[in-house]
Amino acid sequence: MVKASEIRQKYLKFFASRGHKIIPSAPLVPENDPTVLFTTAGMHPLVPYLLGQPHPLGKRLVDYQKCLRTDDIDEVGDTFHHTFFEMLGNWSLGDYFKKEAIAWSYEFLTQELNIDPDRLYVSCFAGDADAPKDKESAAIWASVGIPRDRIYFFGKKDNWWGPAGQTGPCGPDTEMYFDATQKPCGPNCQPGDNCGRFCEIWNDVFMQYNKTADGRFEKLPQPNVDTGMGLDRTTAVINGFDDGYLTDLWQPIIKSIEKTSGKKYAENKKAFRIIADHFRAATFVVTDGVLPSNKERGYILRRLIRRAALQLRNLDTNPSQSYVPVVDAVINLMKQYYPDINSPTPRQTIGSEITKFQTTLDRGLKEFKKVSAVDGKVAFDLFQTYGFPWELTVELALEKGQKINKLEFETEFKKHQDLSRTANKGVFKGGLQDHSDVTTKYHTVTHLLHAALRQILGTHVQQKGSNITGDRLRFDFSHPEKLTPDQVNQVENIINQKISEDIKVVKTEMPKSQALAEGALAFFPERYPDFASVYQIGNFSKELCGGPHVNSTGEIGRIKITKEESAGAGLRRIYATAVSKKNSPQA
Repeated sequence: MVKASEIRQKYLKFFASRGHKIIPSAPLVPENDPTVLFTTAGMHPLVPYLLGQPHPLGKRLVDYQKCLRTDDIDEVGDTFHHTFFEMLGNWSLGDYFKKEAIAWSYEFLTQELNIDPDRLYVSCFAGDADAPKDKESAAIWASVGIPRDRIYFFGKKDNWWGPAGQTGPCGPDTEMYFDATQKPCGPNCQPGDNCGRFCEIWNDVFMQYNKTADGRFEKLPQPNVDTGMGLDRTTAVINGFDDGYLTDLWQPIIKSIEKTSGKKYAENKKAFRIIADHFRAATFVVTDGVLPSNKERGYILRRLIRRAALQLRNLDTNPSQSYVPVVDAVINLMKQYYPDINSPTPRQTIGSEITKFQTTLDRGLKEFKKVSAVDGKVAFDLFQTYGFPWELTVELALEKGQKINKLEFETEFKKHQDLSRTANKGVFKGGLQDHSDVTTKYHTVTHLLHAALRQILGTHVQQKGSNITGDRLRFDFSHPEKLTPDQVNQVENIINQKISEDIKVVKTEMPKSQALAEGALAFFPERYPDFASVYQIGNFSKELCGGPHVNSTGEIGRIKITKEESAGAGLRRIYATAVSKKNSPQA
């Protein structure tokens, strides 16, 4: 069996030998990016550099990036759908373009991974009113050895990436498919028809355009290459598995479920897959500072944990105990590549949520017993209010001799989804990242806030996460107890004093080891490359950071801390917002 670790290392080595610098994985929670809930692709953390900001390591980069996608959460349980996954990527920031990207993709697949060239198919952009047909990519594919009859042209739906929001960088892409079965489903069998024959394994995106607010596609001054190859899928494909959970990325987790449940994977595939996938994703989400809640990221985390717990319950185990070996298996499997996951926090947080869910289920059972007739609306109400799963409601209704109309349930569920989408439009209405003047100011404030907290509370304070929108900033930090009103005022006054001093913000690029030795703060040092950007605000603050920042603190304006609260055991959270001078009590 070809191990996933071999593919990771081969990928990094291959592109490093071609001038690419290796960069670490960014967090699952995008820092200072209010437009997406999670990092869903390797390019998210690199948006400033794709838009032209110089990267401290140069124009060629390579990495493996942890990602999370929840659009298909209900599909998890089949052979290939996952929520958490790793994306291998190589990047050209205005350097090489289609010729090199395609040639290297082909070389890596056929020579490094030894994939049979006769089983490779590709697709390119067919062209439309916004951009021409990508004949160039097709010609390059033909030149490296892909026959013309295995090169397909599809429209924007299949062969165009972006923008992630309404505006931003985008462009045509070319996708690589592996012929997994070599058995046509019919005379017109082709990649992308979802017949099960073809498996997409790699995508090269050529960012040539910027979509403007009025819908025009302008040529970018700096065309980029953004590639992505899913590690889970590739590992399965090259090992000849039609079930992704048979690879070494999953088997230790699967075996932990077998051991704790006394059941076999072969006889309980869907339940095992949901448990393995959801606890792997939840472990990483918790590690990046998210707590279960009823909105946004916290809701996704809550849903992952509860769906997995229900499946453990269906395997006749006590979820409050049986989750532990599964989470431990995830940590032991992944800690070599993501050291920050090796912590008691995931187990504690997931365990606490499962306990709450067990209580909620018990309350739901009591409510169910009060209902004389169970229809789709009742089933949805139980689901929405108590987290009572559809499958469990159906099972209990059958015991009463009643059948539930699933269409009624789905109609109610769709209404709920539509409301949720409407409520979340503000989160996704912009481009991929909001680098407006306001959010740039707030980002700089996080540095001032961090330094002020350490000055007032002590150097044990460490940043644990931040989130910025156009309306406010949120900052999480380590501290064992609630701040007093006086402490909050002191922190706020220090920040505003530094703003009034109009201190210059200086950016320096240097080796990470040198920056740390000189006292720069980096409480997530593994997230930064060996050569990194350091931002210094006078003698007050010095941190490793990727930006963006104001030129001097005077650009920020006055800041008001609006709320201080708990964010979990040993964690506090502060919200702050800008206030205009005319509304300031000290103006």
